[in-house]
Amino acid sequence: MPRKIMGWVGFALTIVCCCILKFAYTYAETPKSSSYQFSESYIDSGSMTDSSSNSYKTTNATGDLVVGNTSSSGYQIETGSQTTNDPSLSFSLDSAGGVFGSFTPTEPTVTTASFSVSNYTSFGYIVQIIGTPPTNNTHTIAAMTDAGSSQIGIEQFGINLVANTSPKTVGADPDNGQFGFGVATDNYKVANQFRYVSGDTIAQAPKSSGVTIYTISYLVNVSSVTPGGQYVSEQTIIITGTY
Repeated sequence: MPRKIMGWVGFALTIVCCCILKFAYTYAETPKSSSYQFSESYIDSGSMTDSSSNSYKTTNATGDLVVGNTSSSGYQIETGSQTTNDPSLSFSLDSAGGVFGSFTPTEPTVTTASFSVSNYTSFGYIVQIIGTPPTNNTHTIAAMTDAGSSQIGIEQFGINLVANTSPKTVGADPDNGQFGFGVATDNYKVANQFRYVSGDTIAQAPKSSGVTIYTISYLVNVSSVTPGGQYVSEQTIIITGTY
């Protein structure tokens, strides 16, 4: 009698920020007289100041000639209006639940999930994944502890964070937009090669980065003797800022 094997994967995100920050401030004398005062002043072609009253507040930026990022292995420069120097790390789950449908020993099954990360004025971040392979309470599909390709008829559970063409067209490379610097780590950046080790670092940014959109590609293969039932896999994504 055919056995129906169903699977899905769920996700959670945890942010961990560990930092010790020390700032030194330099103050300049505020230009003023008995009849006026400039609360902020710049000798420049651009500025960024707040104007407000009881009924409105606005931020003004005037005269910026260049906006963008310039970087090398040893430095990076952000050009444009003045922004806060407070570090921040943000994320979003863009697609949190992957549904595999029915597993079959004659064909690989794939699905995807995606999330976004950005960090500002820090030295970067790392992304880890923690969780178990698909399980039906009594049986767990074997995780691919070494990176490898899809093998039909052999139990496999693996992921990567790039665009794949085999066993199916699935996934996408990290999307850094205009100012992102996020990348998949070595074990998860090779197309058509999958791996899953709970606790692995799967992505990182080596420096302050704009938004990077990551797509996780999931692969499942089952064998002819894999027990039937509903399989569930829960993963937690941990994003840690490095300061």
